[in-house]
Order: sequence, then C-alpha cells, then structure tokens
Amino acid sequence: MDDILIKVCSLNDFYSTNIYSPFKVAKHIHSLNIDNRLSKGDEKLVNDIAKIKVNKDKTMNFYSFATKYCSHHQPLLYPIYDNYVIKVLNYFNKQDKFSKFTFQELKDYPKFKNVILDFRSFYGLDKFNLKEIDKYLWQVGKEKFPRKYSR
Repeated sequence: MDDILIKVCSLNDFYSTNIYSPFKVAKHIHSLNIDNRLSKGDEKLVNDIAKIKVNKDKTMNFYSFATKYCSHHQPLLYPIYDNYVIKVLNYFNKQDKFSKFTFQELKDYPKFKNVILDFRSFYGLDKFNLKEIDKYLWQVGKEKFPRKYSR
C-alpha cells in the first residue's frame, strides 16, 4: 500500500492530475490487485483503475491518471491519454480518416489504444513502439496546440 500511495502522489504531482484524495485512489488500486493484469497488458485495467468511489454518492473517473499509472509500469503496452494526444489524433483523423472513432470513445481505453495502433499503421510507423508514438503525439500536440493561459 505504501508503494502505491507514493506512486499515486508522485504521478499526481508530476502530471497535475488533480487527485485531491490520493489515499482513496491508492486504496482503490490496492484493492484491485493489479500486478498480474499489468504484466499481461490488460487494457480494461485502465478503466477499472479510473473509476473510484470517492464517497457513498459520487464516483470519479480519473481516466487520464489511470493511463499514466499503467504506462509508468508498462510503457510499451499502455499509451497515455492526454489532451495534446487527443487533439493530434482528432486533427490527423479529420485530415486523413485513419480510424473510426468519436471523442467519447477515446475514454474507453481499448478503443483509445486501437486508435493509436491505427495511427501507427496508417502512417507506416510500425517500426516505432507505442511509447515512441505516444511521445511523438504529445510533442506534436504541445507544439501545434499550446495551452492558452489568461491573466
């Protein structure tokens, strides 16, 4: 449990994932007993980690965080969901129709991963692993779609 809590806090700070109750998140991850599923690259694990009951009436979906958590364990199996990545995927899909998906479908991890695999295949990038594709999409997104901050 201590190791999980340290990972949750570290990723939350590094990525600013806005998890205000890291202990609840760590407890949830611990309850899932994820090691075997992580090692096998179980894509459904991301959605299982993401949905966390924060109180008796409310469940939160920490989807982006869950992709980051899994990716930091298995970077070649779990690409990261991020706003920059989504913007790039949507941009290229509008241009070239490399895959069939809606914005909402990208919140389902197996579909999200398949879209990235479609991207890789369509553009002839098969020699690059998922982590390299993930980094590329993020870097292009950061450059082409910078966040606009207001004062």
